[in-house]
Amino acid sequence: MKPILVFASLLLPFAYGATPAAAAVKPHALFSDHMVLQSGTAVPVFGTADPGEKVTVAVAGRTATATAGANGRWEARLSGLKAGGPFELTIASDRMAAPLVIRDVLVGEVWIGSGQSNMQFPVSKAHASYAGLLNEEQEIAAANYPQIRMFTGKPTKSYDPQTEIGGEWLVCSPATVPNFSAVGYLFARDLQKALNVPVGVITVAFGASTAEAWISREAMAADPKLRPMLTGFDASVAYYRATPRGPASGAPQRPTPINKPRTPVTRLTDPVQDQHFPTVLFNGMINPIIPYAMRGLIWYQGESIVGGTPGLDLYGHVQQVLIRDWRKRWGEGNFPFYIVQLPGQENISNNPRIREEQMAVLSLPHTAMAVTIDLGEARNVHPHNKEPLGDRLTRIALANVYGRKIEFSGPMYQGMKLGHGEVRITFKHAEGLVARNGPLKGFQLAGADRKFVDADARVEGDIVVVSSPSVPSPAAVRYAWFDYPEGKGCNLYNGAGLPAAPFRSDTWDYQIPGLVED
Repeated sequence: MKPILVFASLLLPFAYGATPAAAAVKPHALFSDHMVLQSGTAVPVFGTADPGEKVTVAVAGRTATATAGANGRWEARLSGLKAGGPFELTIASDRMAAPLVIRDVLVGEVWIGSGQSNMQFPVSKAHASYAGLLNEEQEIAAANYPQIRMFTGKPTKSYDPQTEIGGEWLVCSPATVPNFSAVGYLFARDLQKALNVPVGVITVAFGASTAEAWISREAMAADPKLRPMLTGFDASVAYYRATPRGPASGAPQRPTPINKPRTPVTRLTDPVQDQHFPTVLFNGMINPIIPYAMRGLIWYQGESIVGGTPGLDLYGHVQQVLIRDWRKRWGEGNFPFYIVQLPGQENISNNPRIREEQMAVLSLPHTAMAVTIDLGEARNVHPHNKEPLGDRLTRIALANVYGRKIEFSGPMYQGMKLGHGEVRITFKHAEGLVARNGPLKGFQLAGADRKFVDADARVEGDIVVVSSPSVPSPAAVRYAWFDYPEGKGCNLYNGAGLPAAPFRSDTWDYQIPGLVED
């Protein structure tokens, strides 16, 4: 159900941000039946009305007021909301005969899920041929979780920042969950069970998108490394708009989104409708949901790299710019931002340098990473075994946001000590180190010649000792440094059953043999 209005004139549609019709108070689409509001923080409620119109919002005994500006936008902030519900949220004004009522409102924990197709990936393959959980029939049948709600934003690309997005809040049930983001659903399910409060997830994702497509124009323009992408994009848009049917001859070109500066692309299709270009998804899907109150964000990919080495070398930087950009725009400080590291794959070059670039975001505060090198499929970019991933993301949130005393990360490389022909490696999150299912595999050593060979490895308490008769004087060590680590038997875990992240001790140049694409 949508918000109920008491007379027909209030139902007149208009674009958010435009001057509305008389007395047409309208909340943003996120403020609709079955929504979840964030507890324990100031909650913005926003929408449009006549310029100068005073709007009052109320829920769960809390009230706030705002006055619509010259552009018709208003924003009121509710404070002191505690988890619970269902409630009714009312929106009234001094020009309305009766308030607008939004029903079945819960207060709890709100998270955003964004990125590429693996975040879009629905619970059931009936809604996308590439998707479906391994145990989707059982999962769907058991999905009676009325305290879990999901808002799935309509995929939208735009040249200019938008303020509205299509979508609706759905209550989790066997009837609705098949089309939920599988990762978002599993995360919400486990979080709700652990916290016993309502959980809402806002899914805004787009398949095969690049990270820079999710960054604002202002952030792209302010960054010397990223500005050339924006310049090329604008030139391509100008060319297309001047000749919308393209040149008389020639074929459409795929953009090189993360790459060295290049000349404008001549295209037969609208570059704005290509998710590989900068800003288009930020404008269409992120800007519209700001500043909706939430606890944090989970991110699965956004690194659809088609530019080879230059793009790969920039990915970590692009991701960090994105995180800083979103945090600045929400104005809620360094909210949690948790990423999913790419799993392995053997049919394309899912290069370990990509995973290394992903790890670069951990230099930012309140970030974390779920490792998935054991959850991939050799010839499928959309692995179906996502339930362990939901658990790993939930562990991260429970430990870092909600104060639970649980392990949330697999072993992370800390350092090494050379001596007597062997390397002794120390890790963070190393309690209970174990080689799962046989001898420890996946380690390689190199000497001064920089030629890596497979090495023997063993666990000694919280240390891993690596050696090879072929490398009597080791200089560097690597672990899981393969396109498809699972296929190489990489099996280092800690006592919590979480896999070690791939790493290398060296900083030697690394040539990328191919490219990766979602």
